[in-house]
Amino acid sequence: MAKRLTTYILIGLVLGIVVGWAINARFDAGTPASADLLKHIASYISIITTIFLQLIKMIIAPLVFSTLVVGIAHMGDTGALGRVGLKSLLWFIGASLMSLTLGLALVHLLQPGVGLNLPMPPAAAAADTIGLDKAGFDPTKFVKHIFPASIIDVMATNEILPIVIFSCFFGVAITAVGDKAKPIVRAMEGVVAVMLQITDYVMRFAPFAVFAAMAAALVEHGPRVIGKLAYFMGSVYVGLGTLWLLLIGLAFLVIGRRVVRLLRFVRDPALLAFSTASSEAALPRTLEALERFGVPPRIASFVLPLGYSFNLDGSMMYMTFASLFIAQAYNIPMSIGAQVGMLLMLMVTSKGIAGVPRASLVVIAANLDMFHLPGAGLLLVLAVDNFLDMGRSATNVLGNAIAASVVAKWEGVLGPEQAPDFTPLPAPGHGLDGKD
Repeated sequence: MAKRLTTYILIGLVLGIVVGWAINARFDAGTPASADLLKHIASYISIITTIFLQLIKMIIAPLVFSTLVVGIAHMGDTGALGRVGLKSLLWFIGASLMSLTLGLALVHLLQPGVGLNLPMPPAAAAADTIGLDKAGFDPTKFVKHIFPASIIDVMATNEILPIVIFSCFFGVAITAVGDKAKPIVRAMEGVVAVMLQITDYVMRFAPFAVFAAMAAALVEHGPRVIGKLAYFMGSVYVGLGTLWLLLIGLAFLVIGRRVVRLLRFVRDPALLAFSTASSEAALPRTLEALERFGVPPRIASFVLPLGYSFNLDGSMMYMTFASLFIAQAYNIPMSIGAQVGMLLMLMVTSKGIAGVPRASLVVIAANLDMFHLPGAGLLLVLAVDNFLDMGRSATNVLGNAIAASVVAKWEGVLGPEQAPDFTPLPAPGHGLDGKD
C-alpha cells in the first residue's frame, strides 16, 4: 500500500501542477478581474485540502495519547530501566536538541519560504489562547496552559501539549501499578492499532489533497511555487547531510575510529530505510548489524526500540525546518521566544509516535495549530514529503545505531566485530553486561 500511495501522490502532484498551470496561463493574472477570478477558482479547489486537513486534525489527540501511553508502559518498571535507560535518554535528549536547533538555524540561514508571499487564510488569524503568539512568549500563560484542568476539554480542542503531559502521568502510573494495569495497556494497544488504521484511511486521501494543493497554489500564484518547493527540498537535504556529519563526529568522540566500521555495518539498513521511506522497516537489519559490530544483544534490543520513540533525529530536524518554512511562506514573523517554544514543543510532541504513517505531518499539524500558523501550509510540505521522508528515515536509522553503540561503549561492553557470516545469538540469556 505504501508504494502505491507514493505513486498516487506523485500522480496527484503532477496532475495538480498541469491543471493549475493551465488554468493560470488561461487568464491574465495582471488584471484585477482575472486575479479575483483565479482566487475564486483556487478557493473552490482548496475545499478538498480543507477536508484533508480536518481529517488530519481529527486523529491528532487520540493518536498522540494512545501511542505515548503505550510507549511509556512498555518500558516496564521504571526502576528497572537503571543505568542503561538513563544514559540512553540523556543521549536522546542531547541528540534531539541538536537536531531541532540545527533545523532552526538552517531555516533562518537558507530561508526557503521567503518570497512565496502566500495570503493568510482567515482561520489563521484567530486570537492566541496560550501566550505563544507572534508578539512574544508569555511564560506565565504557557505554564498554566500545559497542565490541563480537564483532559476531555484539551482533547476536544486538540491542545497537544496538555495531552502529552497527561499521557506521561498516565503512562508512568500504569508502570507503577503493574499487573493490575495490564488490561489497560492491552486496551491502549488496541486503540493504537485502531488509530493507525484510521491514519491509513486518512492518508489514502492524500493524493487528492496534494492534487488540490498544487493546483490551487499554481492557479493563484503561477509556476514560481515549483521552484520554491525544489529549493525547500534541497535545503532539507543540506540539513540532513549536516546532521549526519554532526552525529558521526559525536560518535567519533566516544567510540573513536570504529565509527567508520559502524557506518559500513549500518549501510544496508540505512539504504533499506531510504528506499522504503520507513526507519522501522530497517529495525531487524539494524539489530543484526549492531550485534555484528559488537553491541551486546540486550543493549541493542533495549536502546533501538526506545530510540524509535525518543530519538528520531532526522524527523525532528525536518519538523523544525518545515514548520518555520510555512511561517516564512505566509510572511508570519515569530519572536525568538515563540521559536524556542516551538522547538521545545516539537521536542516533546515528536515522542511516542514511531511507526505512524506520515508521523511528522501529524506532529507538524499539531504544532501549527498550537502556534496559530496556517494549516493550509501543510499541503505545500505534503506535496514533496515522500521525497523528504526517504532522507529522514535513513537519518533516523543512523542516529539510533550510533546511540546504541555509544551506550554500549559507556557501559564498557562494546565487543569486537563479528565475521560477515556471523549469525546473531538470541537475546535471552545475555545480561546488560553482555555476559551469559
